[in-house]
Amino acid sequence: MRNPRAFLRPLAVGAPAPVADVPFRPSRMIHFFDPSNEKMQAKVPEIATKVDIILGNLEDAIKTENKEAARQGLVDIAKKTDFGQTQLWTRINSLDSPWALDDLITLVTEIGDKLDVVMVPKVEGAQDIHYVDRLLAQLEARAGLTRPILVHAILETAEGMTNVEEIAAASPRMQGISLGPADLAASRRMKTTRVGGGHPGYLVREDPTGDDLHAGRTTYQQDLWHYTIARMVDACAANDILPFYGPFGDIKDVVACEDQFRNAFLLGCVGAWSLHPVQIDIARKVFSPDPADVAHAKEVVEAMGDGSGAVMINGKMEDDASCKQCQVMLDLAKALAERDPELAAAYDL
Repeated sequence: MRNPRAFLRPLAVGAPAPVADVPFRPSRMIHFFDPSNEKMQAKVPEIATKVDIILGNLEDAIKTENKEAARQGLVDIAKKTDFGQTQLWTRINSLDSPWALDDLITLVTEIGDKLDVVMVPKVEGAQDIHYVDRLLAQLEARAGLTRPILVHAILETAEGMTNVEEIAAASPRMQGISLGPADLAASRRMKTTRVGGGHPGYLVREDPTGDDLHAGRTTYQQDLWHYTIARMVDACAANDILPFYGPFGDIKDVVACEDQFRNAFLLGCVGAWSLHPVQIDIARKVFSPDPADVAHAKEVVEAMGDGSGAVMINGKMEDDASCKQCQVMLDLAKALAERDPELAAAYDL
């Protein structure tokens, strides 16, 4: 165990000091693009104006023969693009691959001044974060960076899920964690081939009302990922980092995508991945509080004053606990309003 006093000291001579608090910036969608694809490269400056986070993907969605082209493509894009308020992330290759080391060396030394977060796939324990933590510090010192690059882990294995709490607490570089449902399903030997979302076979059924066990019994599809998301959110909240839902693979089913994103939002996630432009607006809508909820939150906080006691508002009791809930909603609304003039007007902030 590291000395707690040393936790916020640089892990390499000349590296920037770790952050004490994870800076919260609007993070409703992490939009993935393939830096090896010239058509996608050309669209990056425009897409970057529409998303909170844009991520150059180097991992599984990139063919083996395109790995080096994707890495160099991301370097070229970052050097010539002004991302403004939009965060630039990358997902490196898995730590057991032959590309991960070169991913980090190249990106940190070439564009480390523009890179906000490194997403690490298939994290299985704190040891994976410790490895990346030390390496990033060495590379930051080599590149002369003045701010640390943060780390985001993906939960994609049963072992990682078992160790999610220690992963969340592994380093002050930890920015957050995303759920990777497809790889996690395979690791758990779940019998689904869907990338996120529910499954019609995972259901509850009404009790029978007569002798015929098949008549009149309505079924309700259940959420395969409720436990997993809730546990991930708890681990993140306990360590002051940010939880994200990952991909929803059925691009055409925008209705189910919105439902899955909203489930994650209600459970505490701050954003989700967008794999196609159509999912950007879904994430923006879902992970921005409804104006009516913000108005109610403002009313409660104003009525509660210092938060003590209890008041009745519109026939409902509001007390210290509900005031804290409303403050969460208001804090998010204020952060989003600073970036989005339309939301600022809708929220009257």
